[in-house]
Amino acid sequence: MTGEPIPPEHLDELTAAMAGLTGALESEPAEAEILDAVCAEAVRAVPGADMASITAIRDGEPETMASTDERAVEIDRVQYAAGEGPCLRAAATGEIVRLPLATADAVWPDFTKHARGLGVGSYLAAPLRVDENLSGALNLFGYGDHGFAEADSRLLRLYTTIVSFWLRTTRRYHQARRQADDLEAAMRTRAVIEQAKGILMAVHRIGADDAMKRLVTESQHTNVKLRDVAARFVEELSAG
Repeated sequence: MTGEPIPPEHLDELTAAMAGLTGALESEPAEAEILDAVCAEAVRAVPGADMASITAIRDGEPETMASTDERAVEIDRVQYAAGEGPCLRAAATGEIVRLPLATADAVWPDFTKHARGLGVGSYLAAPLRVDENLSGALNLFGYGDHGFAEADSRLLRLYTTIVSFWLRTTRRYHQARRQADDLEAAMRTRAVIEQAKGILMAVHRIGADDAMKRLVTESQHTNVKLRDVAARFVEELSAG
């Protein structure tokens, strides 16, 4: 990787930010809380950043999923309404967008005017691509007219690379957990139905198909789920 090196003290801030993000993830929070933490730690990690937001593109439409300040959300909305701006460019091109607002006026006048009105003078956006369900940009806003430095761009690129990996891993973990829970529930459901069928077969000396038909008929007549019908039947027989 070429370009201006990242100062060691900035890498220390990045390390501290990642440690803070790791601590936030350990409690298995909801995704909204995770994205809020990503924004907060990005402000901590990148010098000159005073606010942050995350733009997500869903079905071609942008929306702000998290932020550290409502003013960042307002600036994002101006870009969404215009259909153009640095956050949308970063999301579309996969490239870092770094600029002081003084140089953005000719390209994005609405965005520049609104950002200045809220006291923002510098902007830095990096693409954030996790999976097919979450892609967009991580946006940083600075009050000064410094335009961020090249080292800040490299620092944010490193941060978003790590964050993308963590978010992808977290999503896969939760997906696997949901699948395991669904499978366990299906196995419990199947077990109680098979138990009820076995009892019906033994008591009425009927086949498995006929036993299943009796359970289905009872479910339809009472408008109760098949599993609940089977469980109630087994419990009543056990109690009797």
